[in-house]
Amino acid sequence: MPKTKFQSLKLPGIYRYLYFSSGVLLVAIGVIGIFLPMLPTTIFLILASACFIKSSPRANEWLRNHKVLGMYIKNYQDKSGLTIKSKIFNITFLWSMISVSAIFFTELLSIRFLLFAIAIGVTIHLLIIKTKKD
Repeated sequence: MPKTKFQSLKLPGIYRYLYFSSGVLLVAIGVIGIFLPMLPTTIFLILASACFIKSSPRANEWLRNHKVLGMYIKNYQDKSGLTIKSKIFNITFLWSMISVSAIFFTELLSIRFLLFAIAIGVTIHLLIIKTKKD
């Protein structure tokens, strides 16, 4: 992976420790998300990778090359695209979870609008990402 602007930063030890600890916690949450359908996996692994880039490039390479976890983030980070199947699944899951949250877990109209605005933004983002063949 090419060197990023974050890898060139020399952070004080405490910040590197906090980023590394956050990365480990985010990986753990991402792994739990594999088994719990209401908890997303990919976003936590992308955030973990960002933390590892700032704290430990070696840990980031481990995550990217992991035989199970790596597939969640490698295509996104390399900008090689998402399959149509994964786009359909992600958008369907996104809208169903946002709808359930907006209908059953809040009565505030402003929160409902915010949730649906987030869903629209994420949907647009997913649609813009390059589509790759299976």
